[in-house]
Order: sequence, then structure tokens, then C-alpha cells
Amino acid sequence: MRMIKLILGDIRFQFKYGFYFIYSVFSALYVFLLFIFPEAWREKAASIMIYSDPAAMGLFFMGAIVLLEKSQRVLNALAVSPVKVFEYIMAKIVSLAFISILVSLMLALAAGLGTIPIVLITTALTSIIFTLLGLLVATKANSLNQYLIATVPLEIVCMIPPIIYLFAPTAIMRWYPLNGSIALISNSSQNPPYDIAMLLIVIVLLFMATHRETAKMWRSLGGVKL
Repeated sequence: MRMIKLILGDIRFQFKYGFYFIYSVFSALYVFLLFIFPEAWREKAASIMIYSDPAAMGLFFMGAIVLLEKSQRVLNALAVSPVKVFEYIMAKIVSLAFISILVSLMLALAAGLGTIPIVLITTALTSIIFTLLGLLVATKANSLNQYLIATVPLEIVCMIPPIIYLFAPTAIMRWYPLNGSIALISNSSQNPPYDIAMLLIVIVLLFMATHRETAKMWRSLGGVKL
């Protein structure tokens, strides 16, 4: 019950601050672009759109979310409540994955991707990875500018190799877990169970690191500036 309340609280927070409005606009724009692209381009274009935006939402917005929670003393209240760090992280993961799945479903249907269940599962797993990365950075950031600067290298490392792999897959690049993510979304994976397993391993490792750093943040809450 407490977990459900936390998830619903995060969804209300995201709705209040325009996340759903923003992604409604983005979704309409992306669908429009998909329909004006040549049909031969749609599958790859949709795969890039799904991977680089709804799936990566957590990395883009987690800094603003956590810094707002700090400035509004939400985290101070949670730190002295019965809420556990595990529950806090899971609420972030589920609430952001919910938006990611909705947007990716619309894009997958518009592009005519034939493996909708795989696309949605992969989007959810990728969303978890990016949300954990974003939260991991946000625990160390004291301002939005600091967060944005810190995430630039992550965006480069997480975005460029998968997009290259989508157009020029090689045996060496296949070992990079996020390349498997975009391969699954585009239905070009050579070994789906392997790619999903790699994503799950990354999630477990990131969750452990994020849990540790979030617990430290809760123990040393201080003033921040946006």
C-alpha cells in the first residue's frame, strides 16, 4: 500500500509539472514525423525516437525531480518517515517507466513495428537503466546546471554507440548492453535472451549503486539551489 501511494504521488507530481503534457506534444510531433518519413525509414526512425526519448526520460528529468524534492523539503520528510530508500527508488522507476511505455506504444503502432511486446519490455528495461543513472547523478548534484553538466558524458556514452550499432552492427559492439536495447526495439537482435539478460545485469548493478548513494543523500540532506 505504501509503495502504491508513493507511485501515485510521483505520477501526480509529474502531471502537475507538465511531464504528461510535454510528452503528449512530443508524441504527436513524433507520430507526425513518422508519417511524413519514407516508409523504408520508419522502423529505424521509430527505434531511435523510442530509445533516445521516452526510454531515456529518467536521465533527462531526474535532476529536476530530485532538486525540486530537495528544495520543497520532500526528501526531508521522507527521510524521517517509514518510507525506505528501496521504495523511493522503485516509485521513481515505475512512474517514469509508465510514461515511457505509453509513448513508445504510440510510436511503435504508428511505425508499424511488428514486435510490440518486445518493444514495450525493452523500453521498460531501458527506462529503468536511465532512471537509475539519472538518480545516481542527482544524488550528487546541488544545482540543475551541475546535474546537466554531469549528464553530458553519460548522454554521449549511452546514445551514440547504440545509434551507430543500429546502422552498422558489428560483433565487437554487440557486447555493449545498450546496443542490445536498440537492437531489441528495432527487431534486429541476433540473440534476444542474451540482450535482455545483459540489460537485467546492468539494472541490478546500477540499482545497488543508486541505493547506496541515495541512502547517503538521505543521511546528509542540505539546502540546494535550482
